[in-house]
Amino acid sequence: MAERCRRAVGRSLRREREGGDREAGARRAGGLVVDGMTRKPLIVGIGGTIRTGSSSEKALICALKHAEALGAETRLLGGAFLGSLPIFDPRPSDATAAQIELAEAIRSADGVIVASPGYHGSISGVIKNALDTLELTRSDPRPYLTAKPVGTIITADGWQAAGTTLMALRAIIHALRGWPTPFGAALNAGAGLFDEAGDCKDQKDAWQLATVAEQVVEFAHMKARR
Repeated sequence: MAERCRRAVGRSLRREREGGDREAGARRAGGLVVDGMTRKPLIVGIGGTIRTGSSSEKALICALKHAEALGAETRLLGGAFLGSLPIFDPRPSDATAAQIELAEAIRSADGVIVASPGYHGSISGVIKNALDTLELTRSDPRPYLTAKPVGTIITADGWQAAGTTLMALRAIIHALRGWPTPFGAALNAGAGLFDEAGDCKDQKDAWQLATVAEQVVEFAHMKARR
């Protein structure tokens, strides 16, 4: 009897070590281990304005590129896509193809990054409309942004607008049951943020965007290990 118990404990410990080795290897490769399968974490970016080449969309693209460098798969839902969303109507109606695409993207995401310009002390109507559209997920087992790490990026003409907008966006993410990352990027667009290649002119801004991406990817890994 004692021998059988020792063998059972030994097998259990071997499985635990093997599982730990797989998780460690997946993390080194930038992947997640989910139900024994290794895959890249999916980070969905929502941001921009209906103006092509907006500073908020460029900032979001920089953050997503850094997430890719960390081994993540990314998807951008930028200004052109967000501009195609109808104003969210809470009355019962059929969702449009764009609304369904947004809801499905968020459902499949391991992490999210939201980038908004600062408009008169808060986020833009385009970004707020996209977040309101997540009401389509209200009946899901994990509705809205439940338990997803969400990075925040604000670009605004002045530090006051950037600060108030960042606080507003973090409050909305909390309301949607998401986890705002500890660090949120606030970029002052008054002096011009990006060069012709779309890279940050100021290394401090590049560091902010990289930090947001790193925290979202790291928290996605932490969530997968729970």
